[in-house]
Amino acid sequence: MAGQAEAITVEQLNTMRIRVMTMEDIDQVMIVEHSAFEVPWSKNAFISELANNHFATYFVVELGAQIVGYCGIWVIVDEAHITNLAVLGGYRGMKIGETLLRHVLLYAQQKGSRTVSLEVRIGNDIAKSLYRKLGFRSGGIRKNYYSNNQEDALVMWVRL
Repeated sequence: MAGQAEAITVEQLNTMRIRVMTMEDIDQVMIVEHSAFEVPWSKNAFISELANNHFATYFVVELGAQIVGYCGIWVIVDEAHITNLAVLGGYRGMKIGETLLRHVLLYAQQKGSRTVSLEVRIGNDIAKSLYRKLGFRSGGIRKNYYSNNQEDALVMWVRL
């Protein structure tokens, strides 16, 4: 069933592939999006990002033919911003998100970015721990950032 993780082996994780997202990936990305966020982006938001935002690049993680994660980044001159990072429920805790984020940070650095920023829910300790592990530091608070519950966002930055 889509969205459900079957038991996967280390060998399968070793075949994990990260590539640039295409329009054909959006339906599978929407499954990941809905599994990860209470207020998911719309399909049209992803279409617009891929078709109209020349600053944006989105990456997907594939295990076999299934997309199990994705991450978006905007690179603007020497700064980059992570828009989304999500891993399909059932595949979390397998370092898929960390591997993807490391890939995206390297991409940003190769594109000339000197810093990368993101926002994360104040209460999302798992995500904050991952970001700190990769060198992100707290840079401020965006009050009432999330529309569904007015939760604050922690702004985090890393220098590349």
